[in-house]
Amino acid sequence: MPELPEVETVRRGLEKLILGKTIQSVDVKYPKMIQTDLDAFRQDLLGQEIRAMGRRGKYLLFHLTDLVLISHLRMEGKYFFYPEEVPLRKHAHVFFHFTDGSTLVYEDVRKFGTMEVLAPELLDSYFLNKKLGPEPTEEDFKEPAFQAALKQSKKPIKSALLDQKLVAGLGNIYVDEVLYRAKVHPARLGQSLTAREVKAIRKETIAVLAQAVEKGGSTIRSYSNAFGEDGTMQEEHQVYGKTGQPCLRCGTPIEKIQLGGRGTHFCPHCQKEN
Repeated sequence: MPELPEVETVRRGLEKLILGKTIQSVDVKYPKMIQTDLDAFRQDLLGQEIRAMGRRGKYLLFHLTDLVLISHLRMEGKYFFYPEEVPLRKHAHVFFHFTDGSTLVYEDVRKFGTMEVLAPELLDSYFLNKKLGPEPTEEDFKEPAFQAALKQSKKPIKSALLDQKLVAGLGNIYVDEVLYRAKVHPARLGQSLTAREVKAIRKETIAVLAQAVEKGGSTIRSYSNAFGEDGTMQEEHQVYGKTGQPCLRCGTPIEKIQLGGRGTHFCPHCQKEN
């Protein structure tokens, strides 16, 4: 959390708030967040104009005049935009001051978020080195490649979908939702899945994430968009956070187990392990 839909929602919000603004100065209160040289990070961003906002998987991309700022929100990262005065906030760690007097502030209660700057021509190799899978769209997320990769996977399907190599952007919430809708038990090994099951997982991955983007993401604990607004996808969840509640399809109580260290929700009747 945030997962792809939340990051995409933040991207869309920032696109409306900060495009065309020029960075006058950068204050970093928690240096460990910066993955590249801190002094270079602050210096290189001076005078850079924000030309476009992008996203790759769960990574937020600030396309600048001749650089790219890569931001990963991790567990609880958030951006807040202030047209004028910036209030004192306990968990505000990075401040981007613009030439028009406005400020973009990055907040992070857990301090797990990261930022780094690189040249645009290095972006493709950056994500290649991360082994980031395709975007969850009909055009990019090809069924034959997905089928072939899972045939080689000895991981539980939930773990395989979480590691970002098969497809980018899924996290704990949406993997549970995808597998429920595809009627696949989260502990099933990737190589044990039938072609029909793999097809269903791919279809539901695309559908669930698209729906979540449309709903502005899921607000479970602290997520909000760039305007400070909550998402509404949590109202559409069918298994995540529904432990003990009846399955919407069959009425069996939803169960929660630990799988790969992650809380995992499923219907034991609709998603049989064997």
